[in-house]
Amino acid sequence: MQEDHGANHRTHGAAALFALIAVLIAGDLVTDRGEGASLLHLAVETLVLVAAAAGAAILWRRVGKARLDLAAAQAEADRWRAENRALVRGLGDAILQQFERWHLTAAESEIGLFLLKGLSLKEIAALRDTSERTVREQARALYRKADLEGRHALSAFFLEDLLPAAGAEDAAEGVNAA
Repeated sequence: MQEDHGANHRTHGAAALFALIAVLIAGDLVTDRGEGASLLHLAVETLVLVAAAAGAAILWRRVGKARLDLAAAQAEADRWRAENRALVRGLGDAILQQFERWHLTAAESEIGLFLLKGLSLKEIAALRDTSERTVREQARALYRKADLEGRHALSAFFLEDLLPAAGAEDAAEGVNAA
């Protein structure tokens, strides 16, 4: 999201720059016309004015579309969270119970949750105000206690039974058709 926000700001800035160029060229056109500039000169500047105005309009439209797309994605995520709140809460509780079965410390459990959310070791270190090396060691301790190979195995441990097996949908359709 942060990258999208930066890109949105840059697009907004570019649109504002195009609009400023269009305004400056329009002012120059008025001045040049009053000074008796050639028709060719005025035509070229008019063309540049139209291009700058079109660039501004296109970029403003892109910003507007990006805002609408972001709002739609946020609404979809909110809808999904609302529909699945109980399931998500239950999954969260089940994950914490499994962490207890593995005898993880509070720090290792927190690292595990961040890893499951997809954060990098660097991001986790920043959030926890600790070194990346400390986070790496705590993650290794988690994997060792859980007898897992790493981050992917940790995620798979919790997701494997939640997701349908490959081809399961096709098999279910075949059974229903019979």
